[in-house]
Amino acid sequence: MSVIDQSGFDLDAFVAATLAEDLGDLGDITSAAVIPGDARFTGLMDTREPIVVAGLAIAEAFFRALDPDVAIRRLVEDGDPVPAGTDLLRLEGAARAMLTAERSALNTVQHLSGVATLTRSYVDAIAGTGAILLDTRKTIPGLRLLEKYATRTGGAQNHRLGLWDAAMIKDNHVAVAGGVAEAVGRAVAAGIARIIVEVDRLDQIEPALGAGATHLLLDNMTPATLREAVAMVDGRVPTEASGGVRLDTIRAIADSGITYISVGRLTQSAPAVDIGLDFVIA
Repeated sequence: MSVIDQSGFDLDAFVAATLAEDLGDLGDITSAAVIPGDARFTGLMDTREPIVVAGLAIAEAFFRALDPDVAIRRLVEDGDPVPAGTDLLRLEGAARAMLTAERSALNTVQHLSGVATLTRSYVDAIAGTGAILLDTRKTIPGLRLLEKYATRTGGAQNHRLGLWDAAMIKDNHVAVAGGVAEAVGRAVAAGIARIIVEVDRLDQIEPALGAGATHLLLDNMTPATLREAVAMVDGRVPTEASGGVRLDTIRAIADSGITYISVGRLTQSAPAVDIGLDFVIA
């Protein structure tokens, strides 16, 4: 799974911290009291609504952390769009361990699949326009790498992973620095290669480009104004539309000729999808 291989995500640490939060000092007192120690559990994880799947390897890691001998069969893969009623995982293992890990595994897959599903709906809405969907840094603290994995799974590209991988000069930076050109010039002087500049007026475009901006973020502009801005930029740098983008407006924004569209709600507002784990007779 690329979130582990490419992003430096520490899966073991995430699983351990999540389980520790749930277990506390006393552990799963319900399973310990109700379930015999030698009981076995065979279960199916399935979706109750259409989704784009994301996070199965992480769910598997929760079950394996508590039962290293659990047998898991993955029935679909991350990125697959599946209809309601689709089985995602089949597992067989120690009943106490499976029931203890259940909620952590489900929470993760429900959230990440929700992000991937919402992302795919935005990607589908701009299909054929040439515009590329981007995520943002509007992520739940501590879950950024997972959520950005989920947006990639849904078909978006990652924007900045953090404050360190590109300069993003926004209105407050401009206000403190004394102007667009002044702010950009200081970033250039600092040796920063990628300099993204937020502009909310057409008259800011030339000063930003003249000072060395490598990417323009066109903030809260109408599709008509975006078309005018794209024409002014004339391919000199990539252009990005941002601010208030909704599923019902993104197509008109994409048709303006913009290079990228960034959408904070992909991670900020994606609802969890309905996924369950049910006991089945082996």
